[in-house]
Amino acid sequence: MAALKDLADVRNIGIMAHIDAGKTTTTERILFYTGRSYKIGEVHDGTAVMDWMEQEQDRGITITSAATTCFWKNNKINIIDTPGHVDFTVEVERSLRVLDGAIAVFCAVGGVEPQSETVWRQADRYKIPRIAFVNKMDRIGANYDRCVKMIRDRLGANPVPVQLPAGKEAEFKGVIDLIEEKMLLFDEQSLGQEVTKVDIPSEYIEEFTAARMMLLEKLADFDEEIMEKYLDDTSVSAPEIYSALRKATLALKVVPVLCGSAFKNKGVQPLLDSVIEYLPSPLDVKDVEGEGSDGEVVSRKTDPAEKMAALVFKLQSDSFVENLAFVRIYSGTLKIGSKVYNPVKNKQEKISKIMKLHANKREEVQEIAAGDIGALVGLKFTTTGDTLCEKGDNIILESMDFPEPVIGIAIEPKSKAEEKKLSDTLEKIALEDPSFTVKIDGDTGQTIISGMGELHLEIIVDRLLNDFKVSANVGKPQVAYKETIERSTTAEGKFDQLTGAKGQYGHVVIEIEPMERGGGIEFTSEVDKEVIPAEFLESIKKGVIDTLDGGPLVGYPVTDIRVRLVGGSYHEEESTGMAFGIAGAMAIRRATSEARPMLLEPIMSLEVTTPEEYVGDVIADVNGKRGKIVGVSAEGNLQILKAQVPLSEMFGYSTSLRSATQGRANFTMQFLKYDVVPAQKAEKIIKKIRGI
Repeated sequence: MAALKDLADVRNIGIMAHIDAGKTTTTERILFYTGRSYKIGEVHDGTAVMDWMEQEQDRGITITSAATTCFWKNNKINIIDTPGHVDFTVEVERSLRVLDGAIAVFCAVGGVEPQSETVWRQADRYKIPRIAFVNKMDRIGANYDRCVKMIRDRLGANPVPVQLPAGKEAEFKGVIDLIEEKMLLFDEQSLGQEVTKVDIPSEYIEEFTAARMMLLEKLADFDEEIMEKYLDDTSVSAPEIYSALRKATLALKVVPVLCGSAFKNKGVQPLLDSVIEYLPSPLDVKDVEGEGSDGEVVSRKTDPAEKMAALVFKLQSDSFVENLAFVRIYSGTLKIGSKVYNPVKNKQEKISKIMKLHANKREEVQEIAAGDIGALVGLKFTTTGDTLCEKGDNIILESMDFPEPVIGIAIEPKSKAEEKKLSDTLEKIALEDPSFTVKIDGDTGQTIISGMGELHLEIIVDRLLNDFKVSANVGKPQVAYKETIERSTTAEGKFDQLTGAKGQYGHVVIEIEPMERGGGIEFTSEVDKEVIPAEFLESIKKGVIDTLDGGPLVGYPVTDIRVRLVGGSYHEEESTGMAFGIAGAMAIRRATSEARPMLLEPIMSLEVTTPEEYVGDVIADVNGKRGKIVGVSAEGNLQILKAQVPLSEMFGYSTSLRSATQGRANFTMQFLKYDVVPAQKAEKIIKKIRGI
């Protein structure tokens, strides 16, 4: 078993960034320099170890979070390489939930891009210490200072450069270490494995001196000893700087910034040193807290000898070993053959195998202990976000929130024989991916699969047809509309029926009113128990909520509505929960029909980066899609255009943007909110759905 002191040498980190900033390339170099890989894999060749799925290799992007373990200078680093595309935000969310620290990779040309902001906010929410790596310093247009400024301005962070680039673009040759006061050069013959420390050349001395003074000035705000030495003009040693930087980073006060070019094998070893130097070990993270059986707050120490508590943060279907459950052990030790308890599902589970992962390769181990990440085989009831603990020691760790899907497509098997295979496979994928849902349309009987965007669904369909070999026909993407109401109204529902010897009686009066966007559904009771006994309230609520799954316009879920139970009556002998459930359903159906129902559509936040000469065309195109421009700003010779556009207008946008800008513009899009569809447009949509 790992001794407690060994935990100080463990790092659980994620690598996060905007798509195409170089996350996977950076991870590949880390694996190479730590001896985990014997040759460097490249994303563009489809040989990257961490992009092991066929769909990732075809597209050159990361889709699923891949986990691996490597060792650097007697320290163990568990790494999760997360996706950068907005459609796979859920992968980043669940990885950050269980990580202690992160490397944020930024492109030296693009700087802070939209998805960088999204993942940064996610890391803020989980209070994760970060270091920043400004990658692609060898590219034309690379600008280190601009990137540092964007981290400060756009992300509201406090970036502290600990390195300077020696040259830039084609002239980039190494990095200048502000703490050790040396220049680091990376030997190209050995693919950057040999790092040479040399004195800083005279042409960089002035820039270096100013940057080191700035570093000490920033650290003086967080460390009294450095403050005194800085004011007395006394020299500050490297260990003192490391110690102060570590404290400030762990306290989320600063973000150390490094630079390099992962593709050109420059700057990765100092990045690994910084992971050990500044990011937390499991012992630096506060004790994990959860909810006990009586709702009280329970905490567990990061100690292999503690009671066991673990969080399952991801499930993955695997053709070799049924389902793999990725798990972070927060306290205690988990051994093969042990029986554990899932307090969320109230079920006991047996651990048949424990594995350490390296992308899609795996090695079996006998146990994993506090502070570690691994994968379990043999869990039958556990799903993403569930806690595992010892029987009798009920603790439920904080789970994760997942976004609702905004786009759906119809899918059907090509033959009757394929029907079961399709439903089983969809069930498997839905277990793996909480942002993917499957439902049967009550009116048409069609199976509708829904996800976070076109690419998300494209990947899932690709896996269905090619990995799982399911023969299916796929429809066109459909928007996930919702319904709401415009005004308040009151309605009653009465169910009074004689069935056999015993009657059924339930009578309710409800009031409904619209809520602000994003309000969801709220149900409250304002009746005395003399009017309707308390035991029937749950049945009424269930009847109401279940009915709101299909609205009066075209059967989309109703949202942003407040329902109040304000009256009714009951019969001492003949009232039942079922009768009150039906009465609640009747009342809400009547009320929503009379409250001027409206259609809601998903609105996307769109960001287009385009050369200046195409701005007019891009704006005209967005306006033609019912879009609303919210801002235009200049970044060098490029224009960044921000807009809010209905998702229904955005299918195939990449093609129209390419043709409008000769392929020189790019865009990112993510879900922002639901909003009301204009009346004329709503009428067309409703007629189309009803087949009128």
